[in-house]
Amino acid sequence: MDDSISRRSIAKIAALLAVAGSVLLGWSLNPADDDRGDENQSDTEQATTEVESNGLPDPRTAGGNETVTAAIADRRSRREYAAESLSAEELGQLLWAAQGITKRRLHAVDFRAAPSAGATYPLEVFVVIGDPGVVEFDPGIYSYDPDAHALELTKQGDVQSELQEIAVDQEWVGAAALDIVITGVDERTTQKYGSRGRARYVPMEAGHAGENVYLQAESLGLSTVSVGAFDDDALRDLLDVSDSYRPLSIFPVGRRA
Repeated sequence: MDDSISRRSIAKIAALLAVAGSVLLGWSLNPADDDRGDENQSDTEQATTEVESNGLPDPRTAGGNETVTAAIADRRSRREYAAESLSAEELGQLLWAAQGITKRRLHAVDFRAAPSAGATYPLEVFVVIGDPGVVEFDPGIYSYDPDAHALELTKQGDVQSELQEIAVDQEWVGAAALDIVITGVDERTTQKYGSRGRARYVPMEAGHAGENVYLQAESLGLSTVSVGAFDDDALRDLLDVSDSYRPLSIFPVGRRA
């Protein structure tokens, strides 16, 4: 009886050792199988950190020709522009600085370049491209999609002269290669914070995005100025948006004269 039990125990132990050995052997013969686990993890990490782009060149998120400190020190409101077009790379970089995605997150709202109260992200950014404009883009009004880092054409044709008239005929609005128009949809923030969202948080966020445009333009050697004098209703009509969009600022951008 004892010998039988002993033999059965030895057989079970041998079987277990055989299984363990085959698993270890499989690992040693197929090291790539084990590596794929790390690759999958890396892919997941990349999905939460990399900036995807569609329609605009990938934004530069490292390096650059000027430090933040230097850009702050050199920043000026510049109202004179050369009659030269901007590149698609420069346009994409400016828009990314205003509202681009800086970190992808699973099961959460993606982080953007400018901070937002409660990550409600009420800002909608438009680009009015005129003459001399942007290489590879026709004149018109475009809406910026931060998620895809892409532009959607919403109105064809050069309307910069109309925008200049709406902005109390400030000539630099019409002379720039393009104008970045920042608007806010207050409801996205007031749903969480009530009236304080409209009175305080949305304008604060527009200021954050606007300063990013200033500093990015400075680092690219471009000129810009913040414009706040314009007819809100007329600008909404030009952009062809509803009353829920509040125009907050215009940034003419061009090459240094």
